[in-house]
Amino acid sequence: MKNNLKKILKYLITIIIVVVSVYLSLRDINLQRLWEILINANYIFALLPIPVIVASHWTRALRWRTMLEPALKKKTPATINLFSAVMIGYAVNCVLPRGGEFVRPYVYARREKVSYTTTFATIIAERFIDLVTLFLLFAFAFIVFGDIVVKSLPAKIDINAIITLIVLFALVLIFSFYPPFFRKFIQILLKPFSEKFYNRISELYEKFLKGFTIIKTPSRYLRVSFDSILIWFFYTIPLYMTFFAFPFQQEYNLGFDAAIFLIIVSGVGVTIAPTPGAVGIYHWLIRDALHNLYGIPKEESLAFAAVAHFVSYMIQISVGGFFFFRENIKSLPDEKDISALRKEQNGQTDQ
Repeated sequence: MKNNLKKILKYLITIIIVVVSVYLSLRDINLQRLWEILINANYIFALLPIPVIVASHWTRALRWRTMLEPALKKKTPATINLFSAVMIGYAVNCVLPRGGEFVRPYVYARREKVSYTTTFATIIAERFIDLVTLFLLFAFAFIVFGDIVVKSLPAKIDINAIITLIVLFALVLIFSFYPPFFRKFIQILLKPFSEKFYNRISELYEKFLKGFTIIKTPSRYLRVSFDSILIWFFYTIPLYMTFFAFPFQQEYNLGFDAAIFLIIVSGVGVTIAPTPGAVGIYHWLIRDALHNLYGIPKEESLAFAAVAHFVSYMIQISVGGFFFFRENIKSLPDEKDISALRKEQNGQTDQ
């Protein structure tokens, strides 16, 4: 009963956030004008970058392989199976916010008969790398184009607040990469108030460290860094190409730098969005960024966001759905399925 209540509350909160973010996206929008823009868009330019979008997901699978290889020792990960798990994870995220982060390691661990815990640890590490890359992109853009970056966001941001966040992020990095200090820190901060919460944070931190310890040589760090940059580059190209689906080039002279700004904004949105496929949050952020930064009417800005998001969303659903059937998954795994997988793997290890 308790678990059902938690699920209901979780879905209710998600629905509320979707409704609010969609409302914010459609606020002050002339729906007739929006429809006219969507009807007259040149969708060839929106569809052309599909191979690039798929390539970005394939590159993510390659990066994941680089991170998994040291942990799997004699077993070399099959890239197609990694790609399959990645796409299934994306498809699940389009339906259940963050659900794909748990499904992806389950799918791969089940197929390859490897440790779910180790595989899941690499997902934690991977998400951290994505956050670091996004942070570095934002920091670079803020240093070079500070006023433009702030103007591109939905609301004015206090520069002192951004500096404070940068300092806090640096402290988090220091804590993360010096385990004795971090362990002592959370023991003093959390354990006196809630031992259960302290143990949970400690467990997550140990998984986090395990995900990073599998990348043991400088050559792997270089490869992971290269793949991370390539992933974000592949993310940027489709946004730039979608500019040509609308009269942005002729009227507003948007270049590749504009696409970089949008990928930063959308990256923040996708990272924080507790909605399926970042629906609503993505549209709202991109709409306001184009309007505030380049003076593009909100109807055109929202139309661009809708088209760019829809193409990416459908790729994730269709390709992920194909691999969902390939893996012969009858339903999404729950905690019992994951526990059963762990027991099965432990039994194989004992033998």
